[in-house]
Order: sequence, then C-alpha cells, then structure tokens
Amino acid sequence: MQMLIKNGQVLDPGKIDGKKDILIKDGRIEAVIDPAETVPADTRVIDASGRVVVPGLIDIHVHLREPGHEYKETIETGLKAAARGGFTAVCSMPNTQPVNDNSQITRFIINRATELGGTKVYPAGAISSGSLGKNLAEIFDMKAAGIVAVTDDGRPLENANLMRRALEYCNGLDLPVFVHAEELSLAAGGAMNEGTFSTLSGIKGIPNAAESIMVLRDIALSELTHAPVHFCHISTAESIEAIRQAKKRGTKVTCETAPHYFTLTDGDIKGYDTNFKMNPPLRSAADKQAVIDGLIDGTVDLIASDHAPHSIVEKDLEFDRAAFGILGLETSLSLSLKLVQEGHLSLEDLVVKMSKNPADLIHIDNDIKPGNPADLTLIDLEDEYTVDPETFLSKSRNTPFGGFKVKGRAVTTLVNGRVVYQDEPA
Repeated sequence: MQMLIKNGQVLDPGKIDGKKDILIKDGRIEAVIDPAETVPADTRVIDASGRVVVPGLIDIHVHLREPGHEYKETIETGLKAAARGGFTAVCSMPNTQPVNDNSQITRFIINRATELGGTKVYPAGAISSGSLGKNLAEIFDMKAAGIVAVTDDGRPLENANLMRRALEYCNGLDLPVFVHAEELSLAAGGAMNEGTFSTLSGIKGIPNAAESIMVLRDIALSELTHAPVHFCHISTAESIEAIRQAKKRGTKVTCETAPHYFTLTDGDIKGYDTNFKMNPPLRSAADKQAVIDGLIDGTVDLIASDHAPHSIVEKDLEFDRAAFGILGLETSLSLSLKLVQEGHLSLEDLVVKMSKNPADLIHIDNDIKPGNPADLTLIDLEDEYTVDPETFLSKSRNTPFGGFKVKGRAVTTLVNGRVVYQDEPA
C-alpha cells in the first residue's frame, strides 16, 4: 500500500519550501506532488494540515547505554524516546560496557536497532581501545561493521600524539572524529561551572579553560594533519571564538552545542538539584549568549541533545558525587524551537542544524526526493505544553526541564515510510 503525507508545509532547506504532498511507496519517497494531483484510491493518507514536514531530524550525540547499562536505558527505550522527539536517526556514543571498540559490539547495536524497526542507529566507535587513551581501537573493522564516526566521548583523548594519529588514520577512511574537549587536570573534582554561583554554593568549579584549552589543541592538530575534527557539546565563549577564527582560516572544523547550553545558565541551578549537573556544566549568561551568537553566525553547525540517561541511583546523591548528564531526546526540538520563536534563527536554519548538517557530518543523504528513504518528521509549531518527565518514553527521568512551558513539538515521525511515533490519530 502507498502512503500520502497530505497538505503539509514541506521544508527541505534550499530545495523545497511550500505546500506539497509526499507520496511514499515501499518505504521510499515516490514523488513530491502538488496537493491537487490525484493518487490511487487505496492510498493511506496522513493529514499534515497545519504541520511542517521536514527531513527526519538526526541527533548525532546520544547515549543509549546498551550493552551494559540497561537499567538506565536500552536501545529500545532510547529509540522510542528518539521517535517521540522527532528523530528518525541517532548516532550512539561508544561508552557502553563493554565499550564499542570492536566490530562485534558495533554489529550488536546495529542488529538490535534493526530488529526494533524504529529510529535508525548509526553507531560511533571508540577512538582508543576501551576508551583508555593508550592505543587506537579496531577502527577499520568497526567501519566495515557500520560505524559512522569515532570518539572517546565521556573522556578526552589526553595523548596529543595519539589524537594526531587518529586524525590521520580516520581522514584516510573518511570517518569523522568527534572530540570530547576536556582538560582533566583543570576539571578534576569540579561539579559545576567555576564562577560566582559555584563559590556561593561551595561546590568546586570547572573553569571555561578546561574546555577551550583542548579545543585549541585539536584545532592545531587538525591544521597539522589537514584532517577534519568535530567538537562535541561546546559550551564556552572562548571555545566558540577559537572555532570561529579557525573556520575563517579554512580549518576543517565543525561543532555542536546542546539545548541546555542556550536555554540555562549556572544561575538557574535550583538548590543542589543534580538534574542540573552535566559535563560540560551549565555556564554563565555570557557563555549562553556566545552559544546563541555562534548558532546565529554559523560557527555552531549542529544542535545535538547529548542524551545521557541515569537512574536515581546515580542522581539521588550529593551534587559533587552525582553522575554528570541529563536527558535530551524528548525535549530537544521543543527547546530549540524557542530560538525560532525569539528570532535568533529561522525555521529553515533550525532544520539545517537539526537535520541537514547532522546528515552531512555522517554522510547521509536525507533530502526529500524520489528514491530516498521516507524518513520524515511532522512538526506542530503551535502546540503548547508543559514538560512532564513522568510521560517520557525514556527509561530515566533525569531532566532539569520538568515543568517548563514550551511551544512546538514533533507529532508524527516516519522511518522508512513507517509511522514509528504518532502523537494523535491521523
């Protein structure tokens, strides 16, 4: 049976922006047609009136926790949360147990996601064996098994020479290297941003330099090797300015930020609520503005959630002992739409940062055109709601956004022409 996405405002940046119908057959886009055109009588119709239809959102920074930490999240629950958030694909980080540093773990993740048949998973493999920073992992074998990037995310690669070798090796494989930029000796023991609020709360702080020093190092290594580098979860004004200047010099550098860095600051932390604890930490108001400015001028290429589920076991502790990380998949789009509502970005800009640029980074063609998989997100821009963690499809509840009033969300998510999430009957 064919499917028709009817009467939607189709937005594929630089290609389509108008009221169109999308005809789907056998999981692929058959045609993009005018609403007046007729289709076979047995076609299933999804009414997209009042919705924006965009290429499926892609989150290139997600912790699915399986294998090894299934009590926090499983591939199944993580992908259900992703689908609810409007994501048709995610890139999973390798800090599982065991670490995804070999082809067997890569195949397990891909096969499990394929069995589930929902949001697609494109795994990232570890740069180093066990993410221990000593030797390169089995990168070639992992690429053959299906990884789309490498990273030791959760840990920085402290050895500069090993980072150089990784950039050179992965450049030959056309495999992006994702960097967790953190100078551990500066960050050691810190639990929040170093500044006035850490002093007032008596919590050891993490200075901006703990991030920016490593950003500067890896920009230098990118320039040395002529290899691209991608910076994860950028949070400081200094890092953004360094990346801005590197781009002006022609350095092959890209970066992402997460919604919490342009939504919250260290001044928003409520008491010692560990749901506000993440790494990098929430920064100052000036850093928040620098992140927004970087999104506006294109220095910041992508928005990714850094979805990091934890159970109450890791979070219901003293602030300095609790685990770093918050949920993001089910709030990312709604929080990011605030950038559009406040006039910082156009909707087209936002789709570029949440769909098109992530696809480009991991070499996926997600254009809305005949022959491509029908991976689509339908968004209601006017739907206002209050974030309620108890309704989340994720297995965990560690979010600072409970009770936030937001506007706009995904109402239907299609992967390979199949509805994997629907907020309301179509």
